[in-house]
Amino acid sequence: MARNRTIPFGYMMQNGEITANPQEVLAVITIFSEYLIGKSLLEIAKQMDVPYSDGAVWNKHMVKRILENEKYLGTDKYPQLIDEQTFRAANEKKLCKAKSLCMISEDLQEIRKLTVCKECGHRLSRMGGCSRSEKWDCRNEGCYRFEYRMTDQMLIGVVLNVLNAVIANLSLLESGGEVSSYNPNSEITRQQNEIHRMMDSNQIDYDRTKAEILHLAEMKYACCTYSDAPQKTELLKFLLAERSQLNTLDIGLLKSCVSQILVSHFCTVEVKFINGTIIKNTTERSVPHDHSIECQSDSCTTADG
Repeated sequence: MARNRTIPFGYMMQNGEITANPQEVLAVITIFSEYLIGKSLLEIAKQMDVPYSDGAVWNKHMVKRILENEKYLGTDKYPQLIDEQTFRAANEKKLCKAKSLCMISEDLQEIRKLTVCKECGHRLSRMGGCSRSEKWDCRNEGCYRFEYRMTDQMLIGVVLNVLNAVIANLSLLESGGEVSSYNPNSEITRQQNEIHRMMDSNQIDYDRTKAEILHLAEMKYACCTYSDAPQKTELLKFLLAERSQLNTLDIGLLKSCVSQILVSHFCTVEVKFINGTIIKNTTERSVPHDHSIECQSDSCTTADG
């Protein structure tokens, strides 16, 4: 179990006084310098090789606390580890970054909740705050960065185009699925034959027969499937019927109709509706997807139609 520190990282107790810990001081200086050149809190945490405390694993929150700890400027009790200019510069940068992340509109925040990387399923990151250099990208370590710049306008434009295509042609939402189905297997057949054999016996073991019948019911239930896709398709048609073409994205409508927005590294955006139907907006660099509906320019057609 990790043990909490009683003295801030960078310091140690020696001869009854708090003094600098040489190894940890180097780590503190590294944290400030790496943050100022653009490394994220998580990236810095991963490169730390000096233990934070016994049994503790570095994380971004530890790095953040070090960046914010004013004791490193020096007090009567703690010697100075970081000069004031470096400390202020790092904290001003952190404050600006926090503000930029919070300044994006509520609409974009809702879109961000729905948007994931098509290749790895990781939620996409949006960088740039309210500046004109914003971009969407996959920051999952197991994946890779986009080869192109995905902007707010590009993403919203594609989603708006897909919604308008569906409003113009509600048949694109047809899921074609059954509400329920029953697909018995060979085990059920064997169990039924066993029950028939027991019932045909001259001396019926009623307790055992009852138990086997109940077991058969469980087996049959396990072979039943249920899908609410048809009901959700009807709900989507109800929400979108009689709607006029959208000039701007209706976030309320988006949240009601769409479960996910998938962005591919190959310039493809797919909109997954709540009934499971996927409509894809493709560009010249897109890769065919046999199980999706394609939306090109202002028209959308099913993959087999």
